[in-house]
Amino acid sequence: MKSRRKNKKPSILSPTEAILESISDGVFTVDMDWSITSFNRAAEEITGVSRREAIGRRCSEVFRSSMCGADCALQQTLKTNKPVIGKSGYIIDSDGNRIPISVSTAVLKNSEGSVIGGAETFRDLSDVEALRRELEGKYMVGDLVSRSPLMQKVFEILPAIAASPSTVLVLGETGTGKELIARTIHELSPVCHGPFVAVNCSALPDTLLESELFGYKAGAFTGANKDKPGRFSLARGGTLFLDEIGGISPALQVRLLRVLQERTYEPLGSTRSETTDARIIVATNMDLTEQTRKGAFREDLYYRVNVVRVELPPLRRRKEDIPLLVGQFVERFNLLQGKAIEGIEAEALSLLMAHHWPGNVRELKNVIERSFIMCREGLIGIGHLPEELKAHSASVGTGSDARSFHDLIDTQSIHTALERNAYNRLAAAKELGIHKTTLFRRMKKLGIDLPDRDGRSRRKQIQ
Repeated sequence: MKSRRKNKKPSILSPTEAILESISDGVFTVDMDWSITSFNRAAEEITGVSRREAIGRRCSEVFRSSMCGADCALQQTLKTNKPVIGKSGYIIDSDGNRIPISVSTAVLKNSEGSVIGGAETFRDLSDVEALRRELEGKYMVGDLVSRSPLMQKVFEILPAIAASPSTVLVLGETGTGKELIARTIHELSPVCHGPFVAVNCSALPDTLLESELFGYKAGAFTGANKDKPGRFSLARGGTLFLDEIGGISPALQVRLLRVLQERTYEPLGSTRSETTDARIIVATNMDLTEQTRKGAFREDLYYRVNVVRVELPPLRRRKEDIPLLVGQFVERFNLLQGKAIEGIEAEALSLLMAHHWPGNVRELKNVIERSFIMCREGLIGIGHLPEELKAHSASVGTGSDARSFHDLIDTQSIHTALERNAYNRLAAAKELGIHKTTLFRRMKKLGIDLPDRDGRSRRKQIQ
């Protein structure tokens, strides 16, 4: 039997057709009725739909895209006569897989200049998306996000801490995310399906805090008409997080010590002890070592809670995380408020990078939330930021704390590479993919000093 292919004369492609067939981007055209009139080889490969199946059908039937309908880029181009460049979205291929793409569109005209349809190119971003997810995985643990070497050290030990039943002490300034760390430890732990119960110890006076922690029996005091379980009871089979533990009274410290040592406690008004198996995580923004030295915090309780220690750096020491955190907050507030804010302008981001952030990550989150009120669409600009931040805008770029965004990122990248390579500049330059001379020049411009000895143990000084 003779092959049909042998009987078929090979088609001769025009130069334009040959170019379209050779490129890796998908290309198709439609007429004014939205029927596909051409469909190149790459379009076949990306969609899994053959040219024979595609031509003559409406483009929405072939692509099943997130941008079909009111969000159609090609429809926008035909209405405005303006091209769309690099719009992101996705299509569903013939196997039902979701394929991330970016599209660009243009008006299609005949030789007389009349509009006869539209043309669209689309690029498969699957590899880019996979790389993005891989990089995000390196910078994320649970809801925590960071590229800071200081936080990466914390990320590395969190799984081991979570697997252990030991009491954890989380230290950090107000707003650094101590409760988020505690929740992440809980979510990674074997008791992740149990409850996570949080108590702010500094928010309640001692008498109320005692009843909140241990519960009470009916008749224990005036108004106690029925039994009420305490937080230790509610946290059974899960995690109890005691925030700001440094401020509790010495009397309550004694009761807490007994729970941690014996895993038993007595509700107010009860004559019988109850047990708890809750995982205990405590946190404070105080220096417990100093509090212990002054006698404000019991030494035996300090040693009991300081079994495993996690120290969170303030945001001013991890400024390279600000772009990641801003992106995370923008995404979150878009979902909560039903907006489509695209991000933040470079000038506004530079202003955030220059701020000292005494309130740490919580302060940054509040700033972005307030900016969402002022910004209705597009990018958050300097004009959308709070007045106290804008007051410093004139000084941006005039000092080491007011460097441009790019200089700050470069500084952090160089510092990180130097630290990883024991301050050996040649090794750091190789890691950064630049020549040693370029590294020298950048360090001098950014005012980066080296320690007395580098990784080769010779005294070094930047001239």
